[in-house]
Amino acid sequence: MATERATGSGRIVVGVDGSQSSKLALRWARRLAPALDSGVEAVMAWHYPPGVAFGVWPQEWDPQADAQRALAEAVAEVFGVEETPSPDTRVCEGPAAKALLDASSDAQMLIVGSRGHGGFAGLLLGSVSSACAEHARCPVLVVHEQMQPASKGAAW
Repeated sequence: MATERATGSGRIVVGVDGSQSSKLALRWARRLAPALDSGVEAVMAWHYPPGVAFGVWPQEWDPQADAQRALAEAVAEVFGVEETPSPDTRVCEGPAAKALLDASSDAQMLIVGSRGHGGFAGLLLGSVSSACAEHARCPVLVVHEQMQPASKGAAW
């Protein structure tokens, strides 16, 4: 479970699913966190596919462990392995939108990519980013792939 930084005023929650869009959202959080004096919490959700009976997949499959591994890989790619401070991470079972809304209920900001791994490629917003933008209790930044954060030395 993530903890609020003692010196900060809150945390930035980032939805991560391993997609390029979610890694871009992590990059934005990395860039914004110092300016907002916030920590970063990367959240990934998983759930069993609807309508699939238990026992259809291999017994050794551990979706929680797979999600933790995928989240760790995305965080390492964006933040590096030795970056300090590294973000807190959380893996939740259940629908992604609900997990992000719950995790961000007391956050300073929620950042999500505009499109994840699923859905229809032509839409501007995916179902998760759309639900977060509509129902979050904090400001939401929906990152589109053209929105590259400025480098550390560059002005906003």
